[in-house]
Amino acid sequence: MSTDQGPVVQSALLRTELVSLRKEKGLTQEQVARRLEWSPSKLIRVEGGKNAISRTDLQALLQQYDVTAESRQERLQALARGAREPAWWNQYRGETSDVYINYIGYEAGASFIRDYQLTVIPGMLQTREYAEIIATGRVNALRVGPVVKLRMERQRRMAERENPPRRYHIIDEAVIRRHVGIAVDPAIMPEQLRHVADACEADDLVTVRIIPFSIGSHVGLRGSFTLLEFESGLGDALYQEGGRTGSGMSFGEESGVIDYRDAFEDLLEISLSAAESIELLRSAAEELMD
Repeated sequence: MSTDQGPVVQSALLRTELVSLRKEKGLTQEQVARRLEWSPSKLIRVEGGKNAISRTDLQALLQQYDVTAESRQERLQALARGAREPAWWNQYRGETSDVYINYIGYEAGASFIRDYQLTVIPGMLQTREYAEIIATGRVNALRVGPVVKLRMERQRRMAERENPPRRYHIIDEAVIRRHVGIAVDPAIMPEQLRHVADACEADDLVTVRIIPFSIGSHVGLRGSFTLLEFESGLGDALYQEGGRTGSGMSFGEESGVIDYRDAFEDLLEISLSAAESIELLRSAAEELMD
């Protein structure tokens, strides 16, 4: 099995299936632990993603759940191996928040990314120069370099995936009208806008839609958000950066994930078409050069 989804998503897939298998057998965590002569906390940590699971322990669980098909056993063992692989983003722990690092782990294995941005160009579409300006206004000067490096590595790693995700980015027009970097280099923002337009035209998996000023007030004014969709039965993940309650992630049907899926569709309906959005990006870039 390919490790294209990364260790975080493979761990989540494995845990989801193990919990489902246990419940299908009508067993509690305590009952399974007692049969295997484990402490209940061991199984709780395994199912909660706190502990990696060894090949021997996984095989013992599969025997308890009567999983005899060799193909299914090997698939689950492959997920366990993938979950134990080192994650490239771990080297950035301490440079940014744990919530954001957790998000990157899930993003790395997503099959469909829906992203709405109210204030800045989406991170996956930022140029290095734009990212440096944005980071300078948000983090300590000593952390600007690592934060920008992380952003660039995210872009590179996603481009190198065997099966890159489909990406839909919705951007409020205010984002493309703000002349970010004008005090440093007036060309930074025009080049950023052309970069976004070029990315859309070069990659069929990337779509950008812009909400024009003419729409007036809309549901997206409450803040930026990202929805991640996965293959193999994992529920959607919602990531919200900043806001009144700080950054955070929600999963499945919890904490309004469904509401944000609906909100994204509402924002799509009021956005310019993909072709119109590219045209606006290029015209805005020209205007900023005047």
